[in-house]
Amino acid sequence: MFIREPHARGIVLPGVFKPRSDTWLLARTAARESAPRGARILELCAGPAFAGIVAARAHDGELVTVDVMRRAVVNARINAAINRVPIVALRGDLLSAVAGQRFDLIIANPPYVPGDEPPSRGASRAWEAGADGRVVLDRIIAEAPRHLAPGGTLLLVHSEFCGTPTTLRGYAAGGLRADVAASETGPLGPLMRAVVGENGHDREEVVVARGKVPHS
Repeated sequence: MFIREPHARGIVLPGVFKPRSDTWLLARTAARESAPRGARILELCAGPAFAGIVAARAHDGELVTVDVMRRAVVNARINAAINRVPIVALRGDLLSAVAGQRFDLIIANPPYVPGDEPPSRGASRAWEAGADGRVVLDRIIAEAPRHLAPGGTLLLVHSEFCGTPTTLRGYAAGGLRADVAASETGPLGPLMRAVVGENGHDREEVVVARGKVPHS
């Protein structure tokens, strides 16, 4: 499948999670975020890496991506080449793949749909994230601050049903200044509808939660 957006174009290989509106919300927010020219940018749970590519183009940055799926790593490399963005695409488990490294901007659209325990394989590992949808979110929030450069920023996109206040408290506990950088409200997507739709919900707010290292 070929995708063309105003700031990125590329393909989504079979088996790789197709970007949805939350990815593009994250991409636009990352492109607007204050970052130095030539910023080091890390995209976690990158899939085809569209958000990271948009951010790297906006900031003339160096892009590193991490995903657990081999095919997603290949997909990220292909799309970076199409968009002429230098990339280091890694297969690994979140921030353990970049141990000892620091970045000016870390972004992620992690799995956040509440469900069963996160699967170890199969397509659903791209969206299922435990009973409260926070298994991957909370890991990133706990580990990311020590991978941020001075003045660096962490951007995570997720549904309100995962608990936006919980995310902001987690940022603050890690020493980051926390706020909501962007949000959009719209109809429930098919994955979230299957989980919360039966409770009478038909709309959700999707937020990009921002945590920023304070300038000393």
